[in-house]
Amino acid sequence: MDPTRSVVLLTVREALHNLSSSEDGGHILSTLGALKRYLRGAENPALPREQEEFARMHYSAVLRCLVGRLSPGWLGLLPDGQLEDLWASFFLEGPADQAFLVLMESIEGAAGPSFRLMKAAQLLARFLSTGRMAAVMEGQCRPLAEPAFPLLQETLLTKVVGLPDHLGNRLQQENLEAFLPQNYFPLLGEETMRALQAVVDSLRGGWDCSVSFLSRVLGKACVHGRQKEILGVLVPRLTTLSEGSCLWQRVCWRLVESVPDRAMEALLTGLVEVATGPEVLSRLLGNLVVTSKKARFVLTRKILFLQHRYSTPTLQSLLGYLAMDSQRRPLLLQVLRELLQTWGSSSTVRHTSLPQQRYVSAALLISLAHLGEAELRDSRDELLASLMAGVKNRLDSSLPAVRRLGMIVAEAASARIHPEGPRLRFQYEEDELSRELLALAAPLPTADSPAEAEASPGAAPAAAETPDGGSADGGVPQARPEGSGSDLDSDDELVPYDMSGDQELKSGKAPAYVRDCMEALTSSEDWERWEAALRAVEGLILRSPAAAREVSVELAKVLLHLEEKTSVVGFERLRQRALVAVAVTDPAPVAEYLTSQFYAVNFSLRQRMDVLDVLTLAAQELSRPGRLPKAPQCGSLSPGSQPSSTPAPAWRAVVEERIRSKTRRFSQSSARRGPDARPNEFNLVAGCFFFPLLRHFDRPLVTFDLLGEDQLVLGRLVHTLGALMYLAVNTAVAVAMGKALLEFVWTLRFHGDAYVRRGLLSAVSSVLLSVPAERLLADLPDELLEARPWLADVAEQDPDEDCRLLAVRALLLLEKLRDALVPPAPP
Repeated sequence: MDPTRSVVLLTVREALHNLSSSEDGGHILSTLGALKRYLRGAENPALPREQEEFARMHYSAVLRCLVGRLSPGWLGLLPDGQLEDLWASFFLEGPADQAFLVLMESIEGAAGPSFRLMKAAQLLARFLSTGRMAAVMEGQCRPLAEPAFPLLQETLLTKVVGLPDHLGNRLQQENLEAFLPQNYFPLLGEETMRALQAVVDSLRGGWDCSVSFLSRVLGKACVHGRQKEILGVLVPRLTTLSEGSCLWQRVCWRLVESVPDRAMEALLTGLVEVATGPEVLSRLLGNLVVTSKKARFVLTRKILFLQHRYSTPTLQSLLGYLAMDSQRRPLLLQVLRELLQTWGSSSTVRHTSLPQQRYVSAALLISLAHLGEAELRDSRDELLASLMAGVKNRLDSSLPAVRRLGMIVAEAASARIHPEGPRLRFQYEEDELSRELLALAAPLPTADSPAEAEASPGAAPAAAETPDGGSADGGVPQARPEGSGSDLDSDDELVPYDMSGDQELKSGKAPAYVRDCMEALTSSEDWERWEAALRAVEGLILRSPAAAREVSVELAKVLLHLEEKTSVVGFERLRQRALVAVAVTDPAPVAEYLTSQFYAVNFSLRQRMDVLDVLTLAAQELSRPGRLPKAPQCGSLSPGSQPSSTPAPAWRAVVEERIRSKTRRFSQSSARRGPDARPNEFNLVAGCFFFPLLRHFDRPLVTFDLLGEDQLVLGRLVHTLGALMYLAVNTAVAVAMGKALLEFVWTLRFHGDAYVRRGLLSAVSSVLLSVPAERLLADLPDELLEARPWLADVAEQDPDEDCRLLAVRALLLLEKLRDALVPPAPP
């Protein structure tokens, strides 16, 4: 046997025997002093070969013996804590990896709360605070004299990253602050930076080093969901160090490249969020996206297409990183093609949530802003074809937000892809979203851009004279020569006459009867009389309901087919109110006519949606509790008799006020009269409004297909049926309406359009609110049982946020229904 090994072996055996059996403090002190010679940095150190042999073969055994002897009585063998300090020095001054593993082993092996457990935990906290974790990782970066044992490295990796979990499980309520995840992982980031600094110093000194273990630690910490804590410390430091050092850049590239594939996604997603710009990403990642398939998938597919939680600055950093190097720019052009195809896909429009569609739109416009005109020119035809297909699919959507998003992106993208060609123009209201998206696609202005040239002429009006005679520059009036002719002849000092209250004089006289209005609207060539008839028809219908009933269907037909012949302000509103007044005055015949015309052949989609709006408004008016009573049905009043009837309420109010002031009352509540109780007028005609709309929804016509392309009208129909169901609350026909509506909903429950699904879910809630609970369970038990799992599935998996919210509300209504009818079980 080698003499060095035998000497160390004998010394360690004797020391372990003494430590295990001796209770003499002085003897223990001398034994520990003899062993401490084998630690680096001792006052009287042993030979280097002996130190290496001790560290390699006997150090862990000595530490386990020291942990085994740990007790209050053993530490009290020497005064003033001398033995405890000497005991702790063996863990803090020896090989860091072995000391760390022994401490973790002693903590995990403790049977329960004890003095030994707390002392080991406190020593581990001291171990971390003195920077020994950096020594643990640094030892794994240097080349070893013997091949590393893979299981040992894997164990060390698990203990380093999982330390907060292990300590939290053992210490429970007595856990220390240093072991909390929010404190430990920033510390681990600091220790990683120290280890990286040691690696860089070794490389500068000509020594070989490896950052593989550091990469595994970094990747595993990110997999555990601690990207923010550890990368928040590493990235700012690495950004500063790599700015002017090629060596630091190479170390950063190797650090990221060596991360295992299973942890690459967690690292890159966290790195993209923490990095403060494309330059930082370029220095930290290099061309990793080109050399690594996993990194390419994460950066060009997963972050852009499969997730939408990242902010706009994060997208700008990522896409700017792809645009910064000539080797990465082809990937950016490929990303642009895929973004356009995804953005314009009909499947994306139907099955993707609105926030994700906005996210893809922002990425698309940022990609366009980073590509030059020459790169776009080579792929112009392909990009324009994808853009036009996407615009069509988005304009066909039933959701206004999707259509508006398509308009904004189409305008900005067409201007960038084909700047010299005709640009797409749409009419939409500008808001914060539109301004943000348009700004993303706009190229950065240069100093000599035409914008500055265009801005200079606009400065001239700013310096013009203000109305009070001062200039816009400094408020000082401009000096004029006295007696100049321009001063005398100028009209600037004349005050304009206020004509805001003037009314336009109409030569045509408004019709006084309903039939005259019909005649004026159908055959009159006098446009002023036509407009006057349109404005007067609603009032005449309400004042003369009997006369309106005589021609109600004919009048509804005229109004439904009425076209705007002049530029009448509020034409659609006037026409709709007149139709609602006719439907309220004579509900059953007019509803029968309107519902029959909804499925007629020669009608536009606008007219069909007008029918639905009129039916909804009329039903709302008929079901309103405080609706004014109808006028006396004694024929239409003549024009001369109408003014004579208006003063009646005035004198009656005066008389009632005098009586009220002279009357002494002991209770004020009796003087207040609530609204007169009246029956729900919608009760008698609810079926006329509702059932004809369900009659032919599955029969396609030549120009009308509810289950095909006309999904917008289908969505409006579903919403109308739900509103009619809600307004028919407590009516006799409500149960039959609810059963028919649930069957209709069950037929279309898997419709691909979000607007239709929203209407279906609203209709389910309307049934639950309108039909009495007892009748629901008595007449519709099967429908409710089938609806519950469908609503639960929608609440969890539907891509549309509003659909999920409506499904949750319907489920809550079902729960309230069950709680109301089924008494809770006794405790």
